[in-house]
This record gives sequence, C-alpha cells and structure tokens, in this order.
Amino acid sequence: MAEFEILTSHRFYLELSLDNSSEPVDGIFLECQGFKRTQEAIEICEVTSNKWGAATEGLAVRTKIPGNVKSGNLTLRRGLTFSMAFWDWFQAIQDGNWATQRRNASLTIYDQAAQTQARFELAGAWAASYKVADVNARSTGIEMEEVEVAFEEFKRVKG
Repeated sequence: MAEFEILTSHRFYLELSLDNSSEPVDGIFLECQGFKRTQEAIEICEVTSNKWGAATEGLAVRTKIPGNVKSGNLTLRRGLTFSMAFWDWFQAIQDGNWATQRRNASLTIYDQAAQTQARFELAGAWAASYKVADVNARSTGIEMEEVEVAFEEFKRVKG
C-alpha cells in the first residue's frame, strides 16, 4: 500500500523561482493564497425532435460543456527582507516593460527538512501588485511584504 500524508500548512515554507533570473532563489515565503484553476460551464439549450407530454414541438434539452479555463492570482507573503527582487520586477512592469517581464516560474512547497512536498509550474507570470504592510513602531510583529502574481496557467508536477 502506498504511503499517504496530508500536507498541512503548519511548518512549511514556499520557494518561488523565476526563469532567467540572476538569483538562485527569488523568494522564500510563509504564506500563499489563490491556488485556483477553474473551468467555466457553458450551458447549451437544444430542441430535440422528441415530443414531451402534450407539446406539439420538440423537447428542450440543456447540456453543459466545458468552457474556458481561468486561473486566479497568487498572493505570496513573507517577512520584509533587504532583497529588492520583487519590487524591481513590479517596477519594470509598471514602467511598461511588461512583455519582457512575463516569466515562467516554479513554486515549490518544502517541509521542515527541506524536502519537496509539492511543486507547481506557472506560465506567463508577472507581478500584478506589491504591498508592504502598515508600519507601526510599537508593533512586536515582523514587517510583511506581499506580492500578487498573475499568471496564464499553472499545473502541479512531481517534485
């Protein structure tokens, strides 16, 4: 029987690596939201030649077929670091260089022992927003950096 383990969000970290990056690892993150890929249902109404009840016309039949596939955006959060990588990526897109900044990327989930638990490949990724949490000098928490990554498609691959 194959081993089976549920991946919990507790004690894991995520690594984002961008293709053609000068950095070996572009970011290590504590949180990720937005893993979503959906396929629209298109409803088609057809009138068949079958008669239904006392009707003199055909029977209306509704069928659902798969439509376009859509991906949500990923929101990645981490403690603010000295690295300017994500700000620079966002800034380049904001400056109008978005076509050259679309990247293929991989997002890997690791356990505490740095063993790969899951891996996702993103196609056509770009930084859609950049945010630093509100600053409070009395706070005891760490300053958080957030980047939202838009992408065309993602797929889960073996790690």
